[in-house]
Amino acid sequence: MTAFEDYSQKYQHVRMRREDGVLEMTLHSEGGSLQWNLVAQGELAQAFTEVGADRANRIIIITGTGDDFIGPRINPKISVYKEGGAAITPLGLDRVHWNAKRLMTRLLDIEVPMIGVINGPAKRHAELGLMCDIVIASETATFEDTAHFSLGGQVPGDGINIVYSMLMGLNRARYLMLTGQILSAKEAKEIGLVSELWPKEKLQARAWELARQLARKNDLLLRYTRVVLTEPLRELIDARVQYHLGLETLAKLEDPS
Repeated sequence: MTAFEDYSQKYQHVRMRREDGVLEMTLHSEGGSLQWNLVAQGELAQAFTEVGADRANRIIIITGTGDDFIGPRINPKISVYKEGGAAITPLGLDRVHWNAKRLMTRLLDIEVPMIGVINGPAKRHAELGLMCDIVIASETATFEDTAHFSLGGQVPGDGINIVYSMLMGLNRARYLMLTGQILSAKEAKEIGLVSELWPKEKLQARAWELARQLARKNDLLLRYTRVVLTEPLRELIDARVQYHLGLETLAKLEDPS
């Protein structure tokens, strides 16, 4: 059985604390807002694996640090596939896409309720918060997809397309991904991406209040309810994300800059 002491201190981009079975995962880069990169991608995929395997975790809170939930807005001149200036290779692509799929599936494999706390703009990978069972946000939060079509010049194939389409409706999601639309916190609440908006200084207290409310239930009720509520999303991710990542690769190989 995985023990909290074995994994809680090992990740440079995830800070963890646990109290009475409630595990808080705070995403960060050197103490500030998480700056997305391939190291963070791989770490989070592994962290979700270990968190999900520890049955002492009864409720999970995921939040960010500083002003942003996840940043930065992507620089279209720098390919995520070419970190460090290396050329795109089949093995390099395989590593990125293996972790991209695991990032989604291992989060959904966590069989306890999850609370997503969007503390500020989600410039990239908003799905990490939006796939949680309860999503609350600060009044300064925004939602967009800078990593793909409109700015990043890539097919939105890593799963964010599936999450946005399922939660927003197909036409709203297609508009956002094709035009680079930035949704405000108020707009996100109106269309159901988030359930509550709070001043930033009250957000974390509200997350813990919700966590303690959920934690009053017994373990199997918590676990099996999470399984039931995530099944539709899990089926879509399992069925489609690998194919979509393949299309993303083919499009990128035509323009590997």
